Amino acid sequence: MITDAEILQETIRLVEDWVSVTLPVNGQSMLPFIIGGKESVILQKPILPKVGNVVLAWVDGSRYVVHRIIRIDGDDVTLMGDGNVAGTEHCTRSDIKAVATHVVGADGRIYYLNSRWRKLTAKLWYRLLPIRRYLLAIYRRL
Repeated sequence: MITDAEILQETIRLVEDWVSVTLPVNGQSMLPFIIGGKESVILQKPILPKVGNVVLAWVDGSRYVVHRIIRIDGDDVTLMGDGNVAGTEHCTRSDIKAVATHVVGADGRIYYLNSRWRKLTAKLWYRLLPIRRYLLAIYRRL
Protein backbone atom coordinates (compact mmCIF):
# COMPACT_ATOMS: atom_id res chain seq x y z
CA MET A 1 0.00 0.00 0.00
CA ILE A 2 1.37 3.41 -0.95
CA THR A 3 1.34 6.04 1.81
CA ASP A 4 0.25 9.68 1.63
CA ALA A 5 3.86 10.71 2.20
CA GLU A 6 4.99 8.65 -0.82
CA ILE A 7 2.23 10.14 -2.97
CA LEU A 8 3.29 13.66 -1.98
CA GLN A 9 6.96 12.94 -2.66
CA GLU A 10 6.14 11.57 -6.12
CA THR A 11 3.85 14.55 -6.78
CA ILE A 12 6.67 16.95 -5.90
CA ARG A 13 9.15 15.03 -8.04
CA LEU A 14 6.83 15.17 -11.05
CA VAL A 15 6.05 18.87 -10.56
CA GLU A 16 9.79 19.63 -10.36
CA ASP A 17 10.08 17.90 -13.77
CA TRP A 18 7.42 20.28 -15.17
CA VAL A 19 4.63 17.67 -15.12
CA SER A 20 1.16 18.87 -14.02
CA VAL A 21 -0.31 16.65 -11.31
CA THR A 22 -3.92 16.33 -10.21
CA LEU A 23 -4.07 15.76 -6.46
CA PRO A 24 -7.22 15.02 -4.44
CA VAL A 25 -7.71 17.36 -1.50
CA ASN A 26 -8.90 16.23 1.93
CA GLY A 27 -10.20 18.27 4.84
CA GLN A 28 -12.23 21.45 5.00
CA SER A 29 -9.47 24.03 5.39
CA MET A 30 -10.03 25.47 1.90
CA LEU A 31 -13.82 25.85 2.00
CA PRO A 32 -15.68 27.32 0.23
CA PHE A 33 -13.29 27.45 -2.74
CA ILE A 34 -12.02 23.85 -2.63
CA ILE A 35 -14.18 21.07 -1.17
CA GLY A 36 -12.06 18.40 0.49
CA GLY A 37 -12.99 14.81 -0.24
CA LYS A 38 -14.84 15.83 -3.42
CA GLU A 39 -12.49 18.02 -5.42
CA SER A 40 -8.89 17.92 -6.61
CA VAL A 41 -6.32 20.55 -7.50
CA ILE A 42 -4.07 20.63 -10.53
CA LEU A 43 -0.55 21.43 -9.40
CA GLN A 44 2.28 22.92 -11.44
CA LYS A 45 5.83 24.03 -10.79
CA PRO A 46 5.87 27.32 -8.88
CA ILE A 47 7.72 29.99 -10.83
CA LEU A 48 7.09 33.15 -8.84
CA PRO A 49 4.49 32.51 -6.12
CA LYS A 50 2.40 35.57 -5.26
CA VAL A 51 0.02 36.61 -2.53
CA GLY A 52 -3.34 35.02 -3.34
CA ASN A 53 -1.89 31.86 -4.93
CA VAL A 54 -2.99 28.49 -3.59
CA VAL A 55 0.13 26.39 -3.05
CA LEU A 56 1.36 23.02 -1.83
CA ALA A 57 3.94 23.86 0.83
CA TRP A 58 5.95 22.26 3.61
CA VAL A 59 4.92 24.33 6.64
CA ASP A 60 6.31 24.82 10.10
CA GLY A 61 8.87 22.10 9.37
CA SER A 62 6.28 19.39 9.95
CA ARG A 63 3.67 18.81 7.22
CA TYR A 64 2.37 19.63 3.76
CA VAL A 65 -0.71 21.80 3.25
CA VAL A 66 -2.62 23.18 0.29
CA HIS A 67 -3.37 26.74 1.44
CA ARG A 68 -3.44 30.27 0.14
CA ILE A 69 -0.50 32.69 0.43
CA ILE A 70 -1.62 35.69 2.50
CA ARG A 71 1.74 37.42 2.93
CA ILE A 72 5.27 37.33 1.54
CA ASP A 73 8.02 39.17 3.40
CA GLY A 74 11.35 38.57 1.69
CA ASP A 75 11.89 34.81 1.87
CA ASP A 76 9.22 34.27 4.56
CA VAL A 77 5.75 33.19 3.43
CA THR A 78 2.56 33.12 5.50
CA LEU A 79 -0.29 30.82 4.48
CA MET A 80 -3.86 30.40 5.63
CA GLY A 81 -6.60 28.04 4.56
CA ASP A 82 -9.71 29.74 3.20
CA GLY A 83 -11.82 27.64 5.56
CA ASN A 84 -9.79 28.56 8.62
CA VAL A 85 -11.03 31.25 10.98
CA ALA A 86 -7.74 31.63 12.87
CA GLY A 87 -4.17 30.46 12.67
CA THR A 88 -1.62 30.69 9.94
CA GLU A 89 1.26 28.55 8.74
CA HIS A 90 4.75 29.68 7.87
CA CYS A 91 7.33 28.54 5.37
CA THR A 92 10.04 29.88 3.12
CA ARG A 93 9.79 30.38 -0.63
CA SER A 94 11.82 27.20 -1.15
CA ASP A 95 9.24 25.24 0.90
CA ILE A 96 6.60 25.99 -1.75
CA LYS A 97 6.63 22.84 -3.86
CA ALA A 98 3.74 23.52 -6.26
CA VAL A 99 1.13 26.08 -7.16
CA ALA A 100 -2.50 25.06 -7.70
CA THR A 101 -3.73 26.43 -11.01
CA HIS A 102 -7.11 24.72 -11.31
CA VAL A 103 -9.74 22.93 -9.26
CA VAL A 104 -11.37 19.79 -10.63
CA GLY A 105 -14.93 19.78 -9.35
CA ALA A 106 -16.85 16.74 -8.15
CA ASP A 107 -18.69 16.83 -11.49
CA GLY A 108 -15.41 16.72 -13.45
CA ARG A 109 -15.56 20.36 -14.49
CA ILE A 110 -12.28 22.27 -14.31
CA TYR A 111 -12.12 25.75 -12.81
CA TYR A 112 -9.20 28.14 -13.25
CA LEU A 113 -8.08 29.36 -9.82
CA ASN A 114 -6.44 32.54 -11.10
CA SER A 115 -9.35 33.96 -13.04
CA ARG A 116 -10.26 37.55 -12.31
CA TRP A 117 -13.50 36.43 -10.61
CA ARG A 118 -11.78 33.84 -8.37
CA LYS A 119 -9.06 36.31 -7.35
CA LEU A 120 -11.66 38.95 -6.49
CA THR A 121 -13.78 36.56 -4.43
CA ALA A 122 -10.71 35.24 -2.60
CA LYS A 123 -9.67 38.80 -1.68
CA LEU A 124 -13.18 39.58 -0.47
CA TRP A 125 -13.28 36.30 1.49
CA TYR A 126 -10.02 37.18 3.24
CA ARG A 127 -11.40 40.57 4.24
CA LEU A 128 -14.42 38.81 5.73
CA LEU A 129 -12.16 37.00 8.21
CA PRO A 130 -13.86 38.59 11.26
CA ILE A 131 -17.21 37.04 10.28
CA ARG A 132 -15.91 34.02 8.35
CA ARG A 133 -16.87 31.59 11.14
CA TYR A 134 -20.55 32.52 10.74
CA LEU A 135 -20.46 32.40 6.96
CA LEU A 136 -18.82 28.96 7.05
CA ALA A 137 -21.44 27.70 9.50
CA ILE A 138 -24.17 28.76 7.08
CA TYR A 139 -22.29 27.26 4.11
CA ARG A 140 -21.86 23.91 5.87
CA ARG A 141 -25.59 23.76 6.63
CA LEU A 142 -26.46 24.31 2.98
